[in-house]
Amino acid sequence: MTTTEAGFAPLYMHIAGERVGVGHRRVHSLINPATGAVLGELPLADAADLDRALDAAAKGFQVWRNTPAEARGAVLKKAAALLRERAESIARIATLEEGKTLAEARVEANVVANLFEFYGEECRRTYGRVLVRPTGHRSMVMKYPVGPVAAFAPWNFPLGNPGRKLGAPIAAGCSVILKPAEEAPASALAILQALLDAGLPDNVAQVVFGVPDEVSRHLLASPVIAKLSFTGSTVVGKHLAKLAADRCIRTTMELGGHAPVLIFDDANFDQTVELLAASKARNAGQVCVSPTRFYVQEGVYDRFVEAFAGRYGSTPVGDGLKADIRMGPMANPRRPTAIEALVKDAVGHGARVVTGGEAIEGPGWFWKPTVLADLPVTARAMNEEPFGPLVLMTPFKTFDEAIEHANRLPFGLAAYAFTQDAKKVMLLGDTIRSGMVGINTTMIAGPDSPFGGVGYSGHGSEDGPEGLEACLVTKAIHQG
Repeated sequence: MTTTEAGFAPLYMHIAGERVGVGHRRVHSLINPATGAVLGELPLADAADLDRALDAAAKGFQVWRNTPAEARGAVLKKAAALLRERAESIARIATLEEGKTLAEARVEANVVANLFEFYGEECRRTYGRVLVRPTGHRSMVMKYPVGPVAAFAPWNFPLGNPGRKLGAPIAAGCSVILKPAEEAPASALAILQALLDAGLPDNVAQVVFGVPDEVSRHLLASPVIAKLSFTGSTVVGKHLAKLAADRCIRTTMELGGHAPVLIFDDANFDQTVELLAASKARNAGQVCVSPTRFYVQEGVYDRFVEAFAGRYGSTPVGDGLKADIRMGPMANPRRPTAIEALVKDAVGHGARVVTGGEAIEGPGWFWKPTVLADLPVTARAMNEEPFGPLVLMTPFKTFDEAIEHANRLPFGLAAYAFTQDAKKVMLLGDTIRSGMVGINTTMIAGPDSPFGGVGYSGHGSEDGPEGLEACLVTKAIHQG
């Protein structure tokens, strides 16, 4: 799918090999968050559409589960090559509809390509095992695809999230019904098109859009669906987990985070400032693993607050299509409103605004890179995921105090720490309660590495062998 000078190509759903357009259906207006302009009208599924998708997924599973791993892998690897060829046009789509910078979107397109390539090889390694038994007896442990997957992806990584939802199930031999975010439909359709052009049978992957609660209730109530994969907020995740529990559907839940950052006084100061400022600007902070709660050892606290605010506050903000921009808009009008409320609450609790703290006037949904210092634990922002360009700074004294701060919330998706002390490095990895920990780095994801959290941040993993395992069921076969 490509854009034209007149705007987006018509938006659609992919059901049973057919591009389903608006027709009689309800629509969602797709808005460019940098300009407020309408990019297109997106059709929303009705019950009949969802039933067609379920029927197609059931048929697709029967075909794909019996397709050899080598053939499944070939499709994924060819799709990876197509994504690399189309990275520039696909990245432009993602920037137009979600707002992130074009440079970030290019990286994201290639991340999906790398993931598909990894699963193109990993799908051949769904090994079981043979158990030791007396002569004349044999016991085997085998792995089989779990079945059709209902997958729900959010808008913040319009290419990466659909790629994750499609890659592992397709590698495992499952069919998928994917509901991407209505704020970023064309990006997801571009990922699907690469798979279809690589030879994926039409019925293996369906893409639908619609009113989220309608779609989730309809799909999860169907006996066709064997697994739920969801990325999004903890509140919605809990709701979907309850629906899945009614039918004992397997779940992988990647939910909200509120990543702590521990900065010790022996950290490489300049490197830490630069690394964290760039990481926080990524996608305007609309990242589930975005560094947010900064706990800085008191010996360098004042200096770090000043240096970081200077560097982060000077981040060029604007339309992500412009080459000199390093931070784009918020993805929808809900986000600036939410950030404004958190800033006002924090200031009311005694926090001080070091830089930013307000929206940027003009078209689009832009917010200044914001640093708040000296926040008490009672401020809402210290307890609720901001999901925006908001950094919270608080001092600490001792190692134990830092760990207490890091582990205070029920979230446990990502955490970061910066120190040059080898003993601290070891202890930090052991004591921080989080699914992913970055020590002296913010790079915590890769196609071969599990991505997921603990506690209110969900359960299960995407990516890596663990992501493939989540789409398989284990069967013990005993022969006498």
